[in-house]
Amino acid sequence: MTGRQVVVTGATGFIGSAVLRRLAEQDPGAVARVVSRTRAPDSAGAGRWVGADLADPASLHGVCEGADVLLSLASYIGPDAGRCEAVNTVGTAALMAEARRAGVRRIVHLSTCAVYGAGPHRGPDEAELTPAPVSPASSSRLAGEASVLGAQGLVLRAGLVLGRGDRWVVPALADAFRRVPARWDGGAGTGSFVDVDDLARLVVAFALGDGAAAAAKGVLHAHHPEPVRNRDLMDALAGHGVLPQRPAADWPWARCLDALARTPGWVSERQFTLLARDHWYRADAAWRLAGIEPGPGPLDRLGRAAPWYLERGALPPG
Repeated sequence: MTGRQVVVTGATGFIGSAVLRRLAEQDPGAVARVVSRTRAPDSAGAGRWVGADLADPASLHGVCEGADVLLSLASYIGPDAGRCEAVNTVGTAALMAEARRAGVRRIVHLSTCAVYGAGPHRGPDEAELTPAPVSPASSSRLAGEASVLGAQGLVLRAGLVLGRGDRWVVPALADAFRRVPARWDGGAGTGSFVDVDDLARLVVAFALGDGAAAAAKGVLHAHHPEPVRNRDLMDALAGHGVLPQRPAADWPWARCLDALARTPGWVSERQFTLLARDHWYRADAAWRLAGIEPGPGPLDRLGRAAPWYLERGALPPG
């Protein structure tokens, strides 16, 4: 089926822009309604732009009119608790109300595995964990999920997303490695990662697919099914020149935390723990229901993003 009307919020962001590209490749007949606060300079031709802001519910009125699919990809992940609530909870609820009023038949909403909290987590599926968020961003995003589920939508909880445009994951690893120049507790920690273009393939498969993809509801994990070991990720980044060297020393966890605390930088202990210790979640179901293959994995995709990471360095998000 072509000619679908697809609304994409957060369309000018890191993940949203990748989803727009994939949408245009997979179904050139689909008409995208690009919803964002500001129009990106390169968004011309990606679809019809609509100015709206999740933090201003009144601006959302009518954004879903006539739409077949809503891809809800906008969020705020900064430290401002008030803005987290306004965007991720209240704004998402207002967007879902608009989707229901307009009769949108398919809703796909992007959330995060950060809603599970501190961990360690070693391979649970969606039904085996009770969310326990520890930050305003993850707490508000979990609250926003409730309105999506109430609208009979699909929530995709993603792991850590890599690729050109990533302003958080690899820059955080670079900052942490500068402060803790060693293998972190042997580099044995495993995490759930996904390349941004593979995540976009998954989102678009649920947006446009038939059968099980069209019927999917509830919560699914959305990243590559195979966890990534920290030492393998750090070695791959060093191999692309993003990190200055492969760490030779092996420091126990207590020494790692001490070095992090003593050396100035922007990555917090909580963020360091998320990156360095076990936080991986079973994600086979999403790819099976979407009817697509997950691909070779995020480490195989790093070469495409290496120039971005080399330019970005260890700068904090922003």
